[in-house]
Amino acid sequence: MEQTELMIQIPNQVILAVFGQFDANIKKIEQACGVKIVNRGEGVKVTGSASGAKTAAQVLESLSAIALKKEEINEQKVTYLLSMAEEEEMKAVEKMYDDTICITVSGRAVKPKTLGQKKYVDMIEKNTVVFGIGPAGTGKTYLAMAKAITAFKNNEVGRIILTRPAIEAGEKLGFLPGDLQQKVDPYLRPLYDALYEIMGAETFLKNMEKGLIEVAPLAYMRGRTLDNAFIVLDEAQNTTPAQMKMFLTRIGFGSKAVITGDLTQIDLSEGKRSGLTEAAKILGGIEGIGIITLTNKDVVRHPLVQKIILAYEKFENKKRSEADGKKFRRNR
Repeated sequence: MEQTELMIQIPNQVILAVFGQFDANIKKIEQACGVKIVNRGEGVKVTGSASGAKTAAQVLESLSAIALKKEEINEQKVTYLLSMAEEEEMKAVEKMYDDTICITVSGRAVKPKTLGQKKYVDMIEKNTVVFGIGPAGTGKTYLAMAKAITAFKNNEVGRIILTRPAIEAGEKLGFLPGDLQQKVDPYLRPLYDALYEIMGAETFLKNMEKGLIEVAPLAYMRGRTLDNAFIVLDEAQNTTPAQMKMFLTRIGFGSKAVITGDLTQIDLSEGKRSGLTEAAKILGGIEGIGIITLTNKDVVRHPLVQKIILAYEKFENKKRSEADGKKFRRNR
C-alpha cells in the first residue's frame, strides 16, 4: 500500500501537552489510525495510508488548537477526537471549549466535553423543559446542576429545586433507619456531591437554610406549584407515568426544568412502565420542550466506562434478537 507523508506544525509551547506523558497520546493515535508519528523539530511528520494519515493529522491539529486554549489534554479528549471522523465536527469540538458554564469553588471551569453535551447545554438555554437521556457518565446531571447554579447566581431564578424518585433500594422509606431526612439522604447523595463541588459546602448549606436550595424526594413535589425556580429531576427513568405527569404539571411561571435519566437502568418493578420513556414519546415536537439522547460517544468518565456500556448494548441487542427469533418461530 502506498504511504502518505504529512507534515503538521504544532507550536513548541503545546508540543508536550499534545504528545502526552511518555508520548501516550501519540501512541493512541498511531494505533487507532495505523500511522507513524515523529517529531522532526521543524514539524511533526505523519506517515501511513492516505485516510489514516489525514485523520491523524486532523486529530493532532485539533489537539494543538485545544491545548492553545489552555485546556488539559487527556485520554478522553484524544479518544473523542478520534471518533470524530469529519473535519467539520473537529472544528466544532475546538470551538466547544470556548463555552464556560460556571467555575467550581476550586476554580475549575465547567465546560461541555463533547458535541452531544454542547447540544444539551444549548438546549437547556433555549427551552423551558429539557429531557436529557443517556447512559452513565455522559454528564447529564452534572451539567444540569451547573446550569441551575449559574441561573441562580445570575438571579435568573429565585431558587433551585433538586429531586429524584427514592426507590432504588426496593424498600419503603419507613423501613429504613433514622428520621425522615436520614431516610432520603442516601438517595439524594449524588445531587449533594455535585452541589458541594460546584458551589462549595458552606454556600450550599447557607442557601439551603434560607430555603433557596431544596433537595427532596419526588413525592414532596405533589400539590405544589414551582414558580421562579430551576428544577432538576434526576434518575427520571424510575418515575411512573403518573409521577412524571405530576412533576411536569408542577412547573410554574419563570421556571425551567431539566429531566435526566438512563433508560438502560430502570429499577421499577417488573410490569411497571417508565414515566421517562412515555414522556419522551408523548412530548416530542412541543415548542419549549427539548429532548436529547446522549450516546456512549458522550461518556466522559474513565474510558473503560464507554467499553462497558458498549458491551452491555451488544448483549442486550443479542438478547432482543434471540427473543424476536423465538417469537417468530412460535407464530409460524
